[in-house]
This record gives sequence, structure tokens and C-alpha cells, in this order.
Amino acid sequence: MPRDDYQRQLKALRENVLYMGELVADRLRMGLDAMEQQDVELGQKVIEGDAEVNDLYLDLEQDCVDLLALQQPVAGDLRFIASTFKIITDLERIADLATNLGGYAKKANYEVFPDVDVQRIGDETLEMLAIAMAAYEDESTEDCFIVAERDDELDALCEAASETIVLDLIESEADDQPDVEDLMGDVSRLLLTVRDLERVGDHTVNIAARTLYMIENSDELIY
Repeated sequence: MPRDDYQRQLKALRENVLYMGELVADRLRMGLDAMEQQDVELGQKVIEGDAEVNDLYLDLEQDCVDLLALQQPVAGDLRFIASTFKIITDLERIADLATNLGGYAKKANYEVFPDVDVQRIGDETLEMLAIAMAAYEDESTEDCFIVAERDDELDALCEAASETIVLDLIESEADDQPDVEDLMGDVSRLLLTVRDLERVGDHTVNIAARTLYMIENSDELIY
């Protein structure tokens, strides 16, 4: 019976981490929508919803600690719990970045840079997160490597977006604009948005890397 209870705890931990992944993905989608629609109320919901993610993170962190301390797992179970401990940290940080997006929605004006497709970058991060969590759920090494490959594409998108912003700013002759302060604020927020989305991608790679370690005891993707 104690062993059966232990296995149920492991199963519950995996299921709760998958739920956390869904919750974080939802917050990220809301943050992107808030920016696109310049919806201040939706942005505020993302910010306020971060408390729920933080509470879940603390609960799962304690579950990991209890399993390590009370069950003294070895081999595959130990790697699963240790990897999960790292993965929930990355999920919590993605949620923090989503709250940043919610905050940008209050003042951001992306129409001044129509050539920068923030939503495309955001969609790429959401797809990467979905693949990373599927890898964790299904123990798919193939999906782990797909996430790492997709991150190269995301980095290229973010670099191109940042270059476009800077070039557009130079060509706009900002000093001749009547609202230079507002323009510089939009530039700053847009660059921060691109940076934050790139960081979301980095965290999804971390999730994939820890999942690969969990499955095969391989540190190939751990930077």
C-alpha cells in the first residue's frame, strides 16, 4: 500500500505540472491579446492572475520536497522529481513574463511599427511551450529536440524584429517628431516585448532540456 500511494503521488505531481503548464499558456495568450487589442482590463487580469500561478508553484515545490525527503526516490523517479522541480520554476518565470505583457498593454502603441509582428513571435512561443509540455507528458525525446530547434527560429524572429524597430526609429527622424517622448516610450516597450518573448522561448528550451534529462539521463540540451 505505501508503494501504491507513492506512485499516486508521482502521477498527481505530473498531472498538476501539466495543469500549471496550461494555466501559464493561458496567461501568456491573454497577455498577447491584451497588447494586440490594447485592452487595459485584460492586461490587468493577467497581472492579478499571477498570484494563482505563484501559489500553485509553491504547492508543487513543496510536493517535490516532500517526495524527495520522505520517499528517497532513486534512478528514474529521482530524475523525474528533480526535473519537475526545475520545470515548474521555468513555468513560473514564463508567467512572470506574461504579466509584463499585461503591463505593456496599458500604454503600448504597436501601430507605430506595423512591420513588427509581435503576435507571430508570441504564437511561436506558445507553440514551443505546447510542444515542451507535450514532451514532458509523453516522455518524447523527439519533441525535446524540436523545441530546441524552434528556439533558433524564434531567436531569428526576435533579432529581425529588434533590427526593424531600430531602423524604423532612425528613418523616422525622431527629433523632428512632435511627440518624441511618446515615440521613445513605444520603442522601449516594443523592444522589451520582443526581449520578454525571446526569454519565454529560452524557458521552454529549459523545460525541454530537463525533460530530456528526465527521460534519458542526458544533459545534451542543458546549457
